[in-house]
Amino acid sequence: MSVLIQHGTVVNAGGSVKADVLIEGERIVAVAAGLDPAGHTVVDATGLLVMPGGIDVHTHLDMPFGGTTSADDYFTGTRAAAVGGTTTVFDFALQSHGHTLGDALTVWRGKAAGKACIDYGLHMAITDLNPHGGSEHETLREMDAMVAEGITTFKLFMAYPNVLMIDDGLMFRVMQHAAELKALCLIHAENGAAIDVIVAQALAEGKTAPHFHALTRSTQAEAEATHRAIALAEMAGASVYIVHLSNTDSLRELKAAQARGLKALAETCTQYLVLSLEEQMPGKSFDEAKYVFTPPLRSKTNHAPLWEALADGSLSVVSTDHCPFRFEDQKALGKDDFTKIPNGGPGIENRLQLLWHYGVNAGLLTPERFVELTSSAPAKIFGLPQKGQIAAGFDADVLLWNPNAEYTISAATQAMNTDYSMFEGWTVKGNASKVYSRGKLIVDEGRFVGEAGYGRFLRTEANAGGMA
Repeated sequence: MSVLIQHGTVVNAGGSVKADVLIEGERIVAVAAGLDPAGHTVVDATGLLVMPGGIDVHTHLDMPFGGTTSADDYFTGTRAAAVGGTTTVFDFALQSHGHTLGDALTVWRGKAAGKACIDYGLHMAITDLNPHGGSEHETLREMDAMVAEGITTFKLFMAYPNVLMIDDGLMFRVMQHAAELKALCLIHAENGAAIDVIVAQALAEGKTAPHFHALTRSTQAEAEATHRAIALAEMAGASVYIVHLSNTDSLRELKAAQARGLKALAETCTQYLVLSLEEQMPGKSFDEAKYVFTPPLRSKTNHAPLWEALADGSLSVVSTDHCPFRFEDQKALGKDDFTKIPNGGPGIENRLQLLWHYGVNAGLLTPERFVELTSSAPAKIFGLPQKGQIAAGFDADVLLWNPNAEYTISAATQAMNTDYSMFEGWTVKGNASKVYSRGKLIVDEGRFVGEAGYGRFLRTEANAGGMA
């Protein structure tokens, strides 16, 4: 089957051009003006932008956390991603204590089997170098096996002591071996040990409301860990990628490292660009549990510097850290203790809408930079040479974007499996019109027309985050 998309404006990171796009099977075969429509299914893209489908490199689907499990599984989560214009997600396989990396891979591939609606990749989170009482050497060598399986990124947590956090020695050893493999180390950068002390002190003072989740996790705790992670990576000769960077203090550490030529990259997430401590978490009600995620919301004074860093290239990617929990029966677990509120928020469906409305429409980002942040840079950094561009030979992950479409975000109409939206009632201008995944139409004017199980596991290339 062939599809010819006519009369649209093709937008890639490198520029925009009026051109037609011809898709045959799963690939783009031609991008040029005036392609012959004979023999093809013709799609009129007049007034639309033709962009590569979004790549969200930070999601948590069907993930156990805090005595419950994130509300979106691989079906509902990838369906919601598709509706929002995203055609590839990266999820995290979490190594459990006492289990191997291979065990984690088996579990997460099983979660996705028969459910993923779009293509997906996996990052491997390392939490234990001595599973089953085995040797540290065995686990480090298991990283080789993961790379051979197409998993070339390893997540390390500097937060959540006794659950996910690792010590600096383990982190450094993983970084050393990752450097040998040209693998990329993803870092959750917060000083978990110091935060735990502050949290215990807050609870002892009776400060149990959701507001205090944010107040006990300071920007300094994130910035210190960002600095330390980059320093350890420099010592190990490794490439490092800071996930969900949320504030100017951490941004300062990142920029200082980049100015010295270090192999340091970072993402921010949609919520840190448009939500704030002042507006969403002023300390008035338990409804603020909807905004409990980690790192927490920051003061709105951080917004402008983060937008500037996206524009100037200091920040490379915008992701979501989509980790959804329902309010009524999951967030409510922390009614009397903010530490028991499951950390995470729903956002996989709204990333492109919000970034376009508050970034492109506001003049803070060009359409080309929008494509780079949401698709082409993720493809390059995370080793997907077949994705992230509208060009011959690339996967036909194609997003037809209507820059004039107005849409009001609401839990009542969203595809995500949660009972609230962090952006309830917000009206945005710019939305997905049609979405193709490897040549197959999966979203048509907001209606999901794809199928569970269509998505494939993506084997990524080890390229040290594009900095090898």
